[in-house]
Amino acid sequence: MGRTLMKRAGELAAVLLIVSFGTFLLVSLLPNDPAVSILGPGRAPAEYAALREELGLDDSTLSRYLDWLGSALTGDLGQSVVPPQVDVLDRIAAALPVSVQLAVMGMGMALLISIPLAMWSAYHAGGRVDRVISGGTFGVLSVPSFLAGLLVIMVFANALDWFPRAQWVRITESLAGNLYHAFLPALTIALAEAALFTRILRNDLITTLQEDFILAAKAKGMSARHVLFSDALRPSSFSMVTLIGLSLGRLIGSTVIVEYLFALPGLGSLVIGAADTGDFVMVQGAVLVIATIYVLTNLLIDLSYGVLDPRIRRAHV
Repeated sequence: MGRTLMKRAGELAAVLLIVSFGTFLLVSLLPNDPAVSILGPGRAPAEYAALREELGLDDSTLSRYLDWLGSALTGDLGQSVVPPQVDVLDRIAAALPVSVQLAVMGMGMALLISIPLAMWSAYHAGGRVDRVISGGTFGVLSVPSFLAGLLVIMVFANALDWFPRAQWVRITESLAGNLYHAFLPALTIALAEAALFTRILRNDLITTLQEDFILAAKAKGMSARHVLFSDALRPSSFSMVTLIGLSLGRLIGSTVIVEYLFALPGLGSLVIGAADTGDFVMVQGAVLVIATIYVLTNLLIDLSYGVLDPRIRRAHV
């Protein structure tokens, strides 16, 4: 198991290195001159030249990447090049908890919705309940995330006035207030994820329920609840666990629409704002952090397979 872990960690480190270089290269190849984006148009050519020299923009791409990577490995992601010039890591550290909380809450809510629905649907496969749930999940998946967010706002914020739309309270200030303000954004994220998880888990459960060990459990008189939760759920969850890992890493960096709709100070809003102002250092640092979280999340998902199925754990012994 240790050898497998080291192998996977090495592979994911290589992926992270490729992603970091690709991100750095793409930002470096932007057609706009960063010096013009920072100082604005109409300045003297000497001022632009001085700023490019100060930022090292006249050096080769490889040289700048190695310098940036070496600093990043020590925890230094540089300084924002757009006023106010703040430390990139500090700015990311302030925005990241918002995106992580939204992603985790949305994922948790999606699981609470999808697992019971998938079990109910799979146990009544082909029946009326199954058709209603399948149709509902298909309908939810057909609605774009920005439209789902607007509908959630119209119903729960505007019509019912149960939740606020554009406020954020950090956990350090008030846990209850934080959960209250985070509910609607997390629900918006959870809707599409819950529909997808339900469809994936339902299909796997239907297959598992036809296995001999499930039929044997039913023959012994085990209750439907026991069969579903104790016998069928765990071996049916491989596809969903993989999807959770992919979705969680993706959601941390792709909650831009939700953060925009609810005016939240998350990582997605930070990246968009930095890109708009030409703050390439901030963009590079934020993308590197997102990629690192994505890679580590998938490493944990790989390790979880051994917990879900002992046969995989024994295969690596």
